[in-house]
Amino acid sequence: MPAERIGALLTAVRERQPLVHNITNFVVMNNTANALLALGASPAMVHALDEVEDFVSISQALVVNIGTLYSEQVAACKLAAVRAHAAGVPWILDPVGVGATPYRRASASALARLRPNVIRGNGSEILTLAQHAQTGQGRGVDSLHGSETAVEAARTLALDTGATVAITGAVDYVTDGKRLAEIHNGHPLMARVTGLGCSATAIIGAFLAVERDAFAATVAGLAAFGVAGEIAAEWAAGPGSLQVALLDALYALDEATLVARARVAERGRV
Repeated sequence: MPAERIGALLTAVRERQPLVHNITNFVVMNNTANALLALGASPAMVHALDEVEDFVSISQALVVNIGTLYSEQVAACKLAAVRAHAAGVPWILDPVGVGATPYRRASASALARLRPNVIRGNGSEILTLAQHAQTGQGRGVDSLHGSETAVEAARTLALDTGATVAITGAVDYVTDGKRLAEIHNGHPLMARVTGLGCSATAIIGAFLAVERDAFAATVAGLAAFGVAGEIAAEWAAGPGSLQVALLDALYALDEATLVARARVAERGRV
């Protein structure tokens, strides 16, 4: 995927300022909203059963994150996902901590059957959701497996669900079951800040709103987020200042910088 296309998609997000509907977890809600705003998108955090269907219908993308799931939220996620698919609104599933409990596995699996355009998780989450290996069980939201160990599971999950699947880690991998891309952007300090994976999911959602090729949107979103993380880490003293610096880096990121710094390798068919 040419870096120029990634840069052009960033400009498209800035120009269109898409409305991104988030049903997400309480730990990251503020960070997620600020990341989307810094990028140039318009975030909305709408969870109520009474309005999620109406709200997703006026949005340009939907982000579903099960980090702090509870029964009413799961029901709202399902309603929103069904409406999004029917209305042609692209949506992304983040199966946070899917390996932790049977309830979480059942909820994520049910949502994955509702035709998400993208699924993003760490290595353990993708292994668990794909039921690729009994050892693919997460520790809360941490990953016990490197992203590279879940590539075949991601391919299986993509073919089973029709979604583009992203595995994030030291190297990010993206596959739609036929194509495979590697993104080599980011910084180890990003793993020390809670919820940055959730923010990455939301950023992908913004790119989905302007690019209906889910594979291209996912690669571009992860490249943009990774480059911003690298820039932020250049002057951050630790995790606290990284959070602030990341918002500033997303806000200041321009097409030329993204094109120059994106390190993406497309591996063709898998």
